Amino acid sequence: MIKVGIVGGTGYTGVELLRILAQHPEVKIQAITSRTEAGIPVAEMFPSLRGHIDLKFTTPEQAKLNECDAVFFATPHGVAMSQAKELLANNVKILDLAADFRLQDVKEFAKWYGMEHSCPEILEQAVYGLPEINREAIKTARVVGLAGCYPTSVQLGLAPLLSPKLTGGKQLIDGTHIISDSKSGTSGAGRKAEIGTLHSESSDNFKAYGVKGHRHLPEIVQGLKAIAGHDQIGLTFVPHLTPMVRGIHSTLYVRLTEAGKGVDYQKLYEDYYKDEPFVDVMPAASHPETRSVRGSNKLRIAIHRPGNGDTLVILVVEDNLVKGASGQGVQCLNLMFGLPETMGLTQIALSP
Repeated sequence: MIKVGIVGGTGYTGVELLRILAQHPEVKIQAITSRTEAGIPVAEMFPSLRGHIDLKFTTPEQAKLNECDAVFFATPHGVAMSQAKELLANNVKILDLAADFRLQDVKEFAKWYGMEHSCPEILEQAVYGLPEINREAIKTARVVGLAGCYPTSVQLGLAPLLSPKLTGGKQLIDGTHIISDSKSGTSGAGRKAEIGTLHSESSDNFKAYGVKGHRHLPEIVQGLKAIAGHDQIGLTFVPHLTPMVRGIHSTLYVRLTEAGKGVDYQKLYEDYYKDEPFVDVMPAASHPETRSVRGSNKLRIAIHRPGNGDTLVILVVEDNLVKGASGQGVQCLNLMFGLPETMGLTQIALSP
């Protein structure tokens, strides 16, 4: 059994980890930490876990995280990197749901997250946690910086168009002019109380935010450059807040080049993702809905070419707390410990 610790278990990604790992046949949850809730039974705070989790929240000092095989950080940015050295010295693998090990450029990290990176030498060895792109590297990783929710939808939505292994080196799209129009449910903002995500503020409402610049932008661009194998990537990323709890819907717009106008994009996507257990390329002309992935680790994609013109439209949906966060984390955990990638992650989406 893999002994797992969770740092920061009172947020939405933390409880989602508990929901998934409680049903994982090869995982024993060793400890779950929260300084403010230490001593309180987990099931008292989250009644949905009654009969499944019998642990109490503990402080990080009491948790004996050094005795775990792997530790998830479901914490604000900056926490994982402050504890990484000690854990790695005790051969504990790290999976961070925050941004400490996502951006490889420490100057970019400081610019977008307002803090200096405290362990750049560990950042250098960290692997970006997007299994469909970095599967082999994740298998041998000691530190995984899990992909963000928006970045997961955008990168997987665009990967077949940029990957040299399918395009034969041809530029099928104008990579300098990509638009991502992305929407998220309110749980993407976390469990902390903020006016913008109060029910009275977000219900019956729809708004864009972060248009000037969003911290997921450099992460997405970094990932797209890595997929494409070149730096000619230009992205306009506009996130929106929608009046729902779970779900991300990204609508991606790209311009086709002359070389890309004769391609069967439905087949291109189906070929690229044919062996991926958690990516579903839907039939031509489909319109995926967020509720079709709610509570599951599935990501669904549909491809459209309106009027057979020069613009390709890619529709991508995922559950931001599962494939966009905790489920993807468990997917990476399975890879790191040589388990079947789908283990503990075969839940069917909730409908209605």
